[in-house]
Amino acid sequence: MLLTGANIRVAVQRLATLASRNFAVASTTEVQQESKNPSPPPPSNPSTPSKTTHGKMGGWQLHCYGDVDELQFSDKLKLPQIHSSDECLVRISATSVNPIDVAMLRGYGSTLLNTLRCQTDDYIEFPLTLGREFCGELVQKGMGVKSGQLQLGSRVWGVVPVTNTSGSHAEYVVVPQSCLATAPKELDDKEAASVLYAGLTAWSGLYISGFLGGPCGATTAAGGGANKRVLVLGGSGGVGSLAIQILHSQGVQVLATCSEDAVEMVRCLGADCVVDYTNPVEMEKLCTYAPYDIVLDCAGQGGQHAADLKFDFHQYVTFSSPLLANIDKQGLCLGALQNISDLIQTNVKSVTQRGGLVKWGYFYPAAHGIQFLQRLVERRKLIPQIDSSFKFAELPNAFERMKKGHLRGKVVVNLKD
Repeated sequence: MLLTGANIRVAVQRLATLASRNFAVASTTEVQQESKNPSPPPPSNPSTPSKTTHGKMGGWQLHCYGDVDELQFSDKLKLPQIHSSDECLVRISATSVNPIDVAMLRGYGSTLLNTLRCQTDDYIEFPLTLGREFCGELVQKGMGVKSGQLQLGSRVWGVVPVTNTSGSHAEYVVVPQSCLATAPKELDDKEAASVLYAGLTAWSGLYISGFLGGPCGATTAAGGGANKRVLVLGGSGGVGSLAIQILHSQGVQVLATCSEDAVEMVRCLGADCVVDYTNPVEMEKLCTYAPYDIVLDCAGQGGQHAADLKFDFHQYVTFSSPLLANIDKQGLCLGALQNISDLIQTNVKSVTQRGGLVKWGYFYPAAHGIQFLQRLVERRKLIPQIDSSFKFAELPNAFERMKKGHLRGKVVVNLKD
């Protein structure tokens, strides 16, 4: 078909009109996108966390395993994103340093944890942000989190699953709803950030591994264990101090060991009998209370120590198991076989000499465990012990304090100005 001059003019006009419409639509879309995604805030520094959920954040990261000098601060970290409908984004106001953080700094558990983390397609081992517990403000949540459960802007406390590569040593963290709850008003931010990791570890050792409260104690927030007798080895540390208070609140007869300078503190936590572990004469007193329903090892003695005790027990629960270390050393398959062998040998020796089983305790982020601890705090039955507090810029110093040991409670880090 031949094109006349009039046809050409009409075609050009139509093209011009169409182009102008497309430009207008594109401009409107761009403006809308800019309003939804404002430019990132200015960089933050360790002592002045950013106050917005958009753009970048500050945090401490590892780019390789090693010592404290491997911790590097950056104010240009990408905010963690919500990928599941049950996840929540929290602006952190306080966090803590736990023994597991110091261990993971050196690569402890990396073989198994990396295998578990590889279930996600976007997994990269480094950079790694440590930190397992926190207190802060809920700033964003997935569609599956109902307003009646957690409200935006509410003050919350929570824990970070060990499989997460983005921990709480940063200004923001994303965790599942099950690892989060409204923070008790009875505690300030630093106190609230010092309870859940150690508390859930103690609760799990007593009620899941030790089965102290029976099926209800392991599967609900009921607790239990009245009239039982439990010995806590290492009663002045983060886990031990909370374990004593948990047991005392449930009507359990509590005995504990610690160093001489911590005896009075541990007694005030609710222990019925406190013994200086450095004094052999004092340690002999423990034999008069045997047998124990549970010996809870919070002192890092390990399962091999159970058979060497001078008194009988029904269960010996230790948080210093060789499980992850064996896998790190020998790989998944051989390490698993070594774990089975170690557990069998330890139990044969323990049952033969002391009549009790050796079990491994562990941190377990259960929602009903958090509920149990929250009830104790609200009833003033559980008061966290703070060993020392550091600013966010001083987080490496907090690691150094943890490495020195002989703690009298928890090491906390404050992100507020």
